[in-house]
Amino acid sequence: MFRVDVEVGGNKHTVLAHVSGKMRMHFIKILPGDVVTLEVSPYDLNRGRIVYRKK
Repeated sequence: MFRVDVEVGGNKHTVLAHVSGKMRMHFIKILPGDVVTLEVSPYDLNRGRIVYRKK
């Protein structure tokens, strides 16, 4: 589980996110400071899934 800071419209939020299955399957590592793409649940905006690590 990772705490990810998300900035939307100038407001900062913290989302608790886990790594998606495909990223786990291909051994893609996430380090502090990485820029990632999140999928956020519409039911709970404080939880999400990391689906992509930008280079």
